[in-house]
Amino acid sequence: MKPCFIICLVLSTLRLFSQSDTALISAHLDSVINTNGYRNYRNTEALNKTAEYIYGVFSRYADTVFYQNFPVKNIEYKNVICRFGPAGKPVVVVGAHYDVCGNQDGADDNASGVVALLELARMLKGKELKYQIEIVAYSLEEPPYFETEFMGSYIHAKSLYDTKTTVYGMICFDMIGYFSNEKNSQTYPLRFLKIFYGNKGDFITAVNNFGKGRFARRFTRKFRKTDDIRVKKITAPNALVGVDLSDHRNYWKFGYSATFITNTAFYRNKNYHTTGDRKEKLDIQKMSFVINAVYHSLISLN
Repeated sequence: MKPCFIICLVLSTLRLFSQSDTALISAHLDSVINTNGYRNYRNTEALNKTAEYIYGVFSRYADTVFYQNFPVKNIEYKNVICRFGPAGKPVVVVGAHYDVCGNQDGADDNASGVVALLELARMLKGKELKYQIEIVAYSLEEPPYFETEFMGSYIHAKSLYDTKTTVYGMICFDMIGYFSNEKNSQTYPLRFLKIFYGNKGDFITAVNNFGKGRFARRFTRKFRKTDDIRVKKITAPNALVGVDLSDHRNYWKFGYSATFITNTAFYRNKNYHTTGDRKEKLDIQKMSFVINAVYHSLISLN
């Protein structure tokens, strides 16, 4: 076998593992969505089945995988965690919730975010990293536990704070699968924002909070350099409706720098928290572009 062929084969393999796979994204969406019932707080059987699936996928790629169990009203829920990179280095958390609101599939909200975690785990396998990356799939982001200390992300963020873990920053995925090229498909909490961001829901958003550290600034700067998908940055106070409506809020609460990656939820996707939030409404190709951009931004962080 000629050396040049071997080199080309190695390079092509490296490129393969450095890009998300749309076929895997589709298959993971099916597995996360098609549980025995809906993944809401009442249905612990469905939640546990989803957690087991996530654990199984993480175990293919990470050496360290574990559950973070926590009780709520005498019922046990769990976060699913895996780690990459050198122990003892500052931690970058990448998280997404796997529960849903009510009786619906929750394809965009938030199977799309969970699948991003699963693909990132695959892409990070064997990579030399400057930081320890902790990937976390959370339970109990949705009502009735949203904004409470029973959120899985609150449990996780507090555990880092209590153990005095050095956290460089956090990335939160929530609703990254729904896009539209239709005119006026994108709305905003303040009407004048349409002037700056446009009226088509064809972009992904990186949401940062005022004064929340260099990680968010550095990550967002790299994330916006992708050519595959339009990226918009919003830096705003918590008072702006929608800015803190996911798991990143709990890392902000403990003083950590965090970035929220989202398609803006109900400002675009009118299927939000309804039975219309189904897989066939998602743009899997654009999802893959978002995952790729986050991956390349992560591994190039200084």
